[in-house]
Amino acid sequence: MNTGLRITVFAAALAATFGTAYGVGGSVGELSPAPRSAAHDGHETAGHEQTGGGHEAAASPGGLQVSQAGYTLDLKTPLVKAGEKSELRFAVVHDGTGHNLTAYQLEHGKELHLILASRDLTVYRHLHPTRASDGTWSTPVELPKAGSYRVFADFKPEGGATVTLGTDLAAAGTYKPAALPEHNATAHVDGYEVKLKGDLIPGKARELTLTVTKDGKAVQDLQPYLGAYGHLVALRSGDLAYLHVHPNGEPGDGKTQPGPEVSFTATAPSAGAYRLFLDFQHQGKVRTAAFTVHAGGAVGESGKPSHAQSDSVEAGHAH
Repeated sequence: MNTGLRITVFAAALAATFGTAYGVGGSVGELSPAPRSAAHDGHETAGHEQTGGGHEAAASPGGLQVSQAGYTLDLKTPLVKAGEKSELRFAVVHDGTGHNLTAYQLEHGKELHLILASRDLTVYRHLHPTRASDGTWSTPVELPKAGSYRVFADFKPEGGATVTLGTDLAAAGTYKPAALPEHNATAHVDGYEVKLKGDLIPGKARELTLTVTKDGKAVQDLQPYLGAYGHLVALRSGDLAYLHVHPNGEPGDGKTQPGPEVSFTATAPSAGAYRLFLDFQHQGKVRTAAFTVHAGGAVGESGKPSHAQSDSVEAGHAH
């Protein structure tokens, strides 16, 4: 059997399927009749963690549903070609009215954060698309390899609570599946070394501390990126359940230092393997450090957690 699997026909079939599946109110489980009340403060939503106290109960992972909380993610570009520049277009549809959502609250300087990750978790993008007046979002994207990707829209409707929706994107071409990168507590990117300290524990809030160095020296002048010294996204291997956590503290609060450490409070929703992606900015450029961790005592094939340096993430940013 050939090692390369052509998925062009398969992807085209997916596109035809998606064309009917993304209709408003499609058959994707019970939908809320209206957005959540503004009485919610935004910290109780799926896929988000309240930071600082470390006592937050485990939040349900986000991004597993295309429709939730009265909104549907309508991906208008369900198929792209690997290795070629494409325009990714989508809208968030209000299920109650059938209209595109146009009223958003800013979160970390943006109305909507778009996360794109390959199913094997070796490609990661943190994108910031542009919204047209009719509520249609668009962003350029170029995916390096063929396969199945997951698209996450992380946003907060005006007067509502934060919502994370997810749907699938196919990239046509020759598909070569990759294994999940080995467990690692150290990552290298563009000459920087980032070390992870702390463990994910199912159902329990735990602090994760990431330390950034360059050429053996601590980086003590990290720059704010979207209102923080770092952003962390965790994706569960298998279903790509989404967990977006924010740092403990923020620039200008009088106690948070600009490095070399950035800490987060996170709760794993279940045991299993996770990929962690840390975005940080230094000297005017945003970089991504990637880690594979195991919650609930899972380890690698050797029987012990491996501390191999995993640099096999293909990351990107667009604004």
